[in-house]
Amino acid sequence: MASVSLLVNGREITADIDPRTLLVEFLREHLRLTGTHVGCDTSQCGACVVHIDGKAVKSCTALAVQVSGSSVTTIEGLANNGQLHPMQEAFRDNHGLQCGFCTPGMIMTSVAMVDRLGGDLDEATIRHELEGNICRCTGYHNIVKAVAAGAKAMTEGETLQAAE
Repeated sequence: MASVSLLVNGREITADIDPRTLLVEFLREHLRLTGTHVGCDTSQCGACVVHIDGKAVKSCTALAVQVSGSSVTTIEGLANNGQLHPMQEAFRDNHGLQCGFCTPGMIMTSVAMVDRLGGDLDEATIRHELEGNICRCTGYHNIVKAVAAGAKAMTEGETLQAAE
């Protein structure tokens, strides 16, 4: 057994686990944070994307012990006091989902994209940045539209907070 200590969605977590436990397994099976999905088992689909110390990472590619000491944010940790994150609202408002299976990974990737590149994103940039996320239901049109709207809402929110 190996000891792992993480800050997950703002909560300190310590556990003894098999050292071969993937982060996605730890989140889903040990912590019951089932919004992080396993879609392919080959690191191709992006359904398992979480933020580790603010960076988007496919949680099926990391062992939980490798990220011990880190801060992990899952889709469940984006909402704040019951209010959806602006990117979550944008996906809802712009119909950026169908079955919803890929949506948590898409949203987590999109939030990290905006954090990294800012809110003024064109369609080509959004499509390029989402290449590691697969949706089997849509043609991506509404996903791209949702990311653009979410990016704008995220940066407008920052501007409003800075002005206050």
